[in-house]
Amino acid sequence: MTTETPRWFKSSYSENGGVCIEVATNLTTTRGVVPVRDSKNPHGPVLTLTLDAWAELVEFARQATV
Repeated sequence: MTTETPRWFKSSYSENGGVCIEVATNLTTTRGVVPVRDSKNPHGPVLTLTLDAWAELVEFARQATV
């Protein structure tokens, strides 16, 4: 069994002085999760969100920036 590793990326909107998260969306189809981590601490803890939780977080962020 091959374990796929996360391919981390930051949003193109993340030019906000270092307060960013990175996500690895490549695991959504194979594992059904979205790993999230602090971009300033790439070796720190990873929060693993369900697809529904990720969608809710994105929607919350959209509403908070309006």
